[in-house]
Amino acid sequence: MDNQMNEENVRVHVWVKGRVQGVGFRAHVEYHARQIGVTGWVRNVGWNTVEAVAEGSRSQIERFIEMMKTGPNISRVDESRVEYESVTGEFTGFGMKRSM
Repeated sequence: MDNQMNEENVRVHVWVKGRVQGVGFRAHVEYHARQIGVTGWVRNVGWNTVEAVAEGSRSQIERFIEMMKTGPNISRVDESRVEYESVTGEFTGFGMKRSM
């Protein structure tokens, strides 16, 4: 039972700010999200922010958050915001959404 509770599905909404435009940040997030096995999306918001929503097991989501906070080598994340939301199960994969 404890293992099941630890691996329950969770949903996270993440925003990162910094040098995240023109550095392949969204492609980095999309690639690694698929490797980790989470579902959801990533998109640019304005000039210096990338936003993502992901669903997966707690351990997958923890890995996803760390990857978002790190980004590709040529990026720089100055601040991040993480909010947990209710799981919807609406996603079948992970992809890029049109920028806002």
